[in-house]
Amino acid sequence: MTGAPHPHATTSHRPWPVCRGCCGIALDMGSARTRAWLAGKGVVVDVPTVTFPGAGAVYPIQRGTIVDTPGCARMLQRLLADRLPRSTRPMVIVTAPVLDGLAYRTEVRTAVEVLRPRCVLTVPSARAIAVAAGADLSRALMVVDIGAHVTEVVLLDDGAVADARRTALGTDDLDESTITAEQIAEAVASMLTSMLHQDRTSLTVDALRRRILLAGGGALRPEITHHLTGRLHEPPCVVPAPHTAAVRGAARLLQAAHTHPSTAHRSPSTASLR
Repeated sequence: MTGAPHPHATTSHRPWPVCRGCCGIALDMGSARTRAWLAGKGVVVDVPTVTFPGAGAVYPIQRGTIVDTPGCARMLQRLLADRLPRSTRPMVIVTAPVLDGLAYRTEVRTAVEVLRPRCVLTVPSARAIAVAAGADLSRALMVVDIGAHVTEVVLLDDGAVADARRTALGTDDLDESTITAEQIAEAVASMLTSMLHQDRTSLTVDALRRRILLAGGGALRPEITHHLTGRLHEPPCVVPAPHTAAVRGAARLLQAAHTHPSTAHRSPSTASLR
């Protein structure tokens, strides 16, 4: 759930994966922006998360929570329905926040029905980010995703979520001058410290020794990375094109899921990719 990049930051995309033999959509619906990748077309949708643009816009996702499911459905209808062949039923994979993920997945399933999906898969945003970064999922990884309204700190073990923390702070709070970059960095450091204190294994220590993966629009804000570096033993590793990492990782997972025997003949349903 990533926020909009800072207007002065470099926002060039990495090459997007291409899958011409499958029909599917990868979605990252954040509080501030919605991003979508369409299989076989190379089309990237990167727009504000609003039901309808213009004056009086309604924001159906707030602080990482879907608050208006019909509004999300109308947004997806407006953005994507006309881009899909009428005779196809796409596979859809959606990134989801780690915490409150069950409620989010339930609302997402309802919203994406407007696209007549063959099946709906969800993936934790942190795992999608790690996939986009080309990280070794067999090792413990720490992912920090600083979005527009939410920041998540997630420990992955063999690609699965082992621990997670979240705070309702993000880059939009900086732009509104209600929160400083130092406060966001301090919140991240506090969450990491909490995870270290509560971990009875070596996973958190091992992940931090490899440097954290930093993603989201906040990774494009130098004032945040500066303060965060000052609170860590090692500077964070900013993933390439961090503001689009979640949807790019979901696109790669979509390609793998499309050819997997367990999804080849699946009826419309919802599943979770670890």
